[in-house]
Amino acid sequence: MHLSRYFLPTLKETPKEAEIVSHRYMLRAGMMKQTSAGIYAWLPLGLRVLRKIEQIVRDEQNASGAHEVLMPTIQPADLWRESDRYDAYGEEMLRIRDRHDREMLFGPTNEEMITDIFRAHIKSYKDLPQNLYHIQWKFRDEVRPRFGVMRGREFLMKDNYSFDLDYDSALISYQKMFLAYLRTFARMGLKTVPSRAETGPIGGDLSHEFVLLTDNGESDVYLDNQWMNIDISAPGVSYDDHNQLNEFFDNMTAIYGTTDDMHDPETCPVDQAELITTRGIEVGHIFYFGTKYSQAMGAQVQDKDGQLVPVHMGSYGIGVSRLVGAIIEAFHDDKGIQWPTEVAPFDVGIINLKPGHQGCDDHALDIYAAFEKQNMECLYDDRDIRAGNKFADMDLIGLPWQIILGPKGIEKAMVEVKNRHSGETVELSVQDAISHIVSHCGQTGKYQHLKSA
Repeated sequence: MHLSRYFLPTLKETPKEAEIVSHRYMLRAGMMKQTSAGIYAWLPLGLRVLRKIEQIVRDEQNASGAHEVLMPTIQPADLWRESDRYDAYGEEMLRIRDRHDREMLFGPTNEEMITDIFRAHIKSYKDLPQNLYHIQWKFRDEVRPRFGVMRGREFLMKDNYSFDLDYDSALISYQKMFLAYLRTFARMGLKTVPSRAETGPIGGDLSHEFVLLTDNGESDVYLDNQWMNIDISAPGVSYDDHNQLNEFFDNMTAIYGTTDDMHDPETCPVDQAELITTRGIEVGHIFYFGTKYSQAMGAQVQDKDGQLVPVHMGSYGIGVSRLVGAIIEAFHDDKGIQWPTEVAPFDVGIINLKPGHQGCDDHALDIYAAFEKQNMECLYDDRDIRAGNKFADMDLIGLPWQIILGPKGIEKAMVEVKNRHSGETVELSVQDAISHIVSHCGQTGKYQHLKSA
């Protein structure tokens, strides 16, 4: 993508309404624009990141055995009356009436709708287990939306729902999602702590929230020091090996991690010398709630004895749009964002310091073509503006790698390569610069297929 033809409305000044780092940088980097309180339009750069995160979530859900569907944003109120949640949910639910005076709502979550879909089609234990997910926009009418996408009113969420015959099989579904969540966040370069959590209005008695540790978090987090040395991606653990899965789950949940909402740190079971206190941001939440919805809504199947029994259910949410802000909170400096490779809007930025100079133009286009040939995504800054503005914009938007070329370097067939995370720069030949970046991207796992290139 040539930046001179790209829609990237960056800002030099921080908008006054932006209180936290992610909100400031998302507005300044031209990733989004507020349209009303807590509601944002996603601009091209922001949408690229959102789609990268969405695809990682989708990949890991599919790998766990879940099946994708797509449910509507508008739901009939009658479904929520069946579960007794229509009035109980509170003012966060946006209630509306259509032209025929039917009561509808903009869905804040989908337990009722997915239960209705299930009960219409699944009648026998032989068709269990089932796990259905979708990635869809939600609306919750926050009384005080703030912090940009971290606490907005409209947000993109992955939510999925498991259906099982009994508690033991439902626990397996829960454990699969527990593992899938850890792997999802690890692919984004994030280390999250699964913390025992309150279930809230969704209900149930087993719940974990996944907390991203960051100094700018919204909650105090207390955790055992052992968390810092655990590989949460769990290599070798299979979704189909229930003993392995159960052992992994037991090991993970035996290590203490909780938030200030769930525990008094003064009574923490961890030795005080091993206790770490930090802050975190919730990026995912999983629930087992048994027959709460299936009993109320008649979602029953025949068991092995021919008896009708309500299915056991769980629900599992990941805030896809919230993750954009959370990742920025975890990866930034005073110049801007520092995207992890897996979710970066582009892999590399090419900065031409002298557009119109034949050598600079030719080499820049050659580098651009070489990366495209490797299926890597480039943003080529070919704008005729001051070099300082180019450097500032590229640091602000946070692409993992930068290649900088100007007339003096091109005379020697050399360019400068900058790593956005470390800030380190090195002067290399054009071919070595390309190979250097491809090699490092391959080490992250994103471009494993390019290692032999």
